[in-house]
Amino acid sequence: MLQQEPGDRRMRRELSIRFRLTAWYALFLVAALSLLGGLVWLTLRQRLLDEVDEALTGSAARFEAYVVKESSEMPLDRIVDELDEFCQALPPSDRIELMGPNGFAFHFPLRPGPQTTHLRTLERNFNAGAGTFHLRITTSLLAIDHTLDLLRLLLLGFIPLVVALACAGGAWLSRRALKPVDEITSAASAVAIDNLSLRLRTPRTGDELQRLTEVWNTMLGRLESAVKTLSQFAADASHELRTPLAVIRTSAELALRRARSPEEYRSSLIEISEEAERLTRLVEDLLFLARGDARAAEMPVEPVDLDALVWETRAQLLSLAGAKQIRIQHERARGGGAVVSGNAAALRRLLLVLLDNAIKYSFPNSNVIVTTAREGDITTVTVQDTGIGISPSDQRHIFNRFYQADKARSDAGFGLGLALADSIARAHNAAISVTSIEGRGATFEVKFSSGLKAQPAHDQLLAANME
Repeated sequence: MLQQEPGDRRMRRELSIRFRLTAWYALFLVAALSLLGGLVWLTLRQRLLDEVDEALTGSAARFEAYVVKESSEMPLDRIVDELDEFCQALPPSDRIELMGPNGFAFHFPLRPGPQTTHLRTLERNFNAGAGTFHLRITTSLLAIDHTLDLLRLLLLGFIPLVVALACAGGAWLSRRALKPVDEITSAASAVAIDNLSLRLRTPRTGDELQRLTEVWNTMLGRLESAVKTLSQFAADASHELRTPLAVIRTSAELALRRARSPEEYRSSLIEISEEAERLTRLVEDLLFLARGDARAAEMPVEPVDLDALVWETRAQLLSLAGAKQIRIQHERARGGGAVVSGNAAALRRLLLVLLDNAIKYSFPNSNVIVTTAREGDITTVTVQDTGIGISPSDQRHIFNRFYQADKARSDAGFGLGLALADSIARAHNAAISVTSIEGRGATFEVKFSSGLKAQPAHDQLLAANME
């Protein structure tokens, strides 16, 4: 039994939709026609029996009235001939038996015809003259049986014929209806990684096939965009990795060509160390982006106080800001409500990226203002600088990986910082945006939804640290 199950499942999988549609259609049609035929047969049978009962009741009433009339005018032994004459007008299939007082008996016809087993009988008692009579009228149902048998034969012959014709028509219709699906399948099988720009022809039918084709084309577009982004990302990463590797290799080869003084060796090692550190930062950023794309849902989250996080990040960057004579100001949310559900380490990195950018591109002796605010379920962190700003054309691309706006903004490294910030924001269901005027600075805004209310004890600790 266990050996047959895989084959049975494979057989079920190999049954085409066309065959299954036709089979189900035939099954439902057989059931519907059988139910309809049975209802027609039963309804006709009951109607015919009701008509027979009405006829028997009418015949019995007329016969009774005739017996009452005749028995009041003459003795019983003289009305037999009258009753026989009256019965001549009854249907030939009817049989009458009348039993009366003093052994009176009347039968019509006197010599019954062939006996039949399927009869309909009506019996009743009535008073006439000087006694009580018992009347029995019987009629044969052979004509009704013949009619019902003929109807049964017609139904039994008609239903299979209709089902066969319907199955043939259903198979043709399903083949015609599923032909676009076969065309979509053939066209989709021709799409490969090297021709993702191909699109399926969209039928203008307004039905499920049109929606299926449109969804498929949309999916191909997203897939093509993702492949292009991945290819560009790989190319950019290779390019960025090649520069520090080339510097490390060149420095090492130059140091090894001939004997050098300790100072020269030290200078070469310092250069190699700096490039190795730069390479390490690049690799860490790439790994963070890759993990953010693949495992964002697995990032552990907890209530995070953004005010406290901003204060910690500000403390990390005070020396860097002081070197450029830049002041970092923090304007806290009112009521201590800047608490969101997130990953503290990831959000700290997001703030580091934004503050580091603000410090790098601000003019000396200027301010970088970090603001946290809460309005309803929206918690916002804003980082504003008064630096060189970002051109409108660059604002659309600055969150792309390895994108660097211009020479004035290209000394930051690899162009991955804002891509990291955008990845972290998306992992927290937050939205990051930028507004800027060239020469007057830039403002980055991160909006978190469904913020949490800070605990009072946490607020007190934060206030004490700030003091």
